[in-house]
Amino acid sequence: MKQASKAIRQHILALLSDGQFHSGEAIAQEVGLSRTAVAGHISQLSDWGLDVFKVKGKGYRLERPFTLLKADTIKKQLRDAGMALIDVESVLPSTNTALKKRISNSPHNLADGDAVLAEVQTAGRGRHGRSWLAPVGGSLTFSMYWSFPDGYQSMAGLSLLVGLAVCEGLRKVGIDDTQLKWPNDVYLQGRKLAGILIEVEGQIGATAHCVIGIGLNVTMPDGQYDVGQPYSDLAGYLGHVPDRNDVAAHIIEALWSMLPKFAQQGFGPFAAHWQATDLFADKRIVLQMGEKRFVGIDRGVDASGALLVETEDGISRFHGGEVSLRGH
Repeated sequence: MKQASKAIRQHILALLSDGQFHSGEAIAQEVGLSRTAVAGHISQLSDWGLDVFKVKGKGYRLERPFTLLKADTIKKQLRDAGMALIDVESVLPSTNTALKKRISNSPHNLADGDAVLAEVQTAGRGRHGRSWLAPVGGSLTFSMYWSFPDGYQSMAGLSLLVGLAVCEGLRKVGIDDTQLKWPNDVYLQGRKLAGILIEVEGQIGATAHCVIGIGLNVTMPDGQYDVGQPYSDLAGYLGHVPDRNDVAAHIIEALWSMLPKFAQQGFGPFAAHWQATDLFADKRIVLQMGEKRFVGIDRGVDASGALLVETEDGISRFHGGEVSLRGH
């Protein structure tokens, strides 16, 4: 997207975020465009998931107001922001894709803990190539960079560690009973709250440049999103819509706190903590790996983050990959 269009859409988004009516004429004057051009930009924002109402004689209004993500607001809440980059974009295809592009263009310009957040993702992705649906202003989607000099093998269990960090961050905003589903989903009251997508750039044997993607439901409109499974959101649990800047700051801080230890010592020190939050602990589960299907009892994880499943033949270990898990 051209920078000019991007800036205009960011401006329109900021104007509409208060939930009040804004006439097409007033918006046009504010951004220096014709009313027709403004209508085109708003139509594009609507296509990307912005709930805009148009009322004749009154103008445009959002279904509900929301607080915009702001890099400065997030950084002020971080105890040790240092030189880390917190970058908020109005519209991106995907925060993971944006960070991967930066890695391929200039990895030396990235520091561990750099994060990119987006108000609008036009092509958000979940695991196995699924799309990640996120209403504008109702979700938190961001990606963080972290490097592993010892290469890919030193990242075993990373998605599980990130799940723990998300739970730790959410505790700071009053959510104490999240659970984790192996290998990378966060659940609240038995329904999916957040997903994690880890992607890695780099050659075998060299530093692994890792992109940690997180998508979290903050306030989801009822019945508008069919994601193929029940989902929960923070607003439904808390009884109010939390400020996404607060939520982002707490999760980023938890990641900054836990990732250095993980990079040095691996997943082992965190395994017992993970097992205490395991959604399917000691329950009968089904694992689907391609065409193969395994049924057994979830017996937690080992020091590498592999899932331990008890079957008639004893304990089998399963590592990440094309594995889905569900209660049986």
